Amino acid sequence: MRILLVEDEPNAARMLAKGLREQTYAVDVAADGEAAVYQAGVNDYDLIILDVMLPLKDGFEVCRDLRAGGLAIPILMLTARDAVQDRIAGLDTGADDYLIKPFDFHELLARVRALLRRGQTLRPEVIEIDGLSIDTRARQVRRDNRQIELTAKEYALLEYLARRAGEVVSRSEIAEHVWEENFDPFSNLIEVYVQRLRRKIDEGYALKLLRTRRGEGYMLTSAKEDSDA
Repeated sequence: MRILLVEDEPNAARMLAKGLREQTYAVDVAADGEAAVYQAGVNDYDLIILDVMLPLKDGFEVCRDLRAGGLAIPILMLTARDAVQDRIAGLDTGADDYLIKPFDFHELLARVRALLRRGQTLRPEVIEIDGLSIDTRARQVRRDNRQIELTAKEYALLEYLARRAGEVVSRSEIAEHVWEENFDPFSNLIEVYVQRLRRKIDEGYALKLLRTRRGEGYMLTSAKEDSDA
């Protein structure tokens, strides 16, 4: 999952980005409101964490502009303002949730998880695909009750594929949602991680869940979906 963090205070931005990356999220950072609107317009994010007090455009203006432009992704607004009217203003401009500073980082993570689960259908916390179990809250993966140890980036790739199980996911979609904006589109990093992931979840099993569609992308598929295809 790829997050845009909009925070003008360098230390706060650095600490929040580091903590989110340690939780397997890909994070881009914008330091002012105009940069936030631009980055949200050119990149495909799953969530925006938006500070209210920003240079050039404040968080209310940014949120209003993004919603006016048709952007429907979840927005979590952060602010030191605790007045009820400020919270109402944030929600009225289109924010999905509002968190008052200072906050506990674990509460931020819980709100991020809750917002990412929302959509047209509620996303489950545990994804099951033919014996492969992915606990998105605990970041734990098992296959037939055997725990599988993954790096942060391997886990992020697996969760993204699992949330789109049965669909062919293109290389560009993976780059947009699992890697950050400095990703080199000409590198073979995605192929390397797919091979690592395949060894960890499929090696030793007759049924291979992670498939490659040559020229199209990758698909995490169950036996039933595969036989139907």
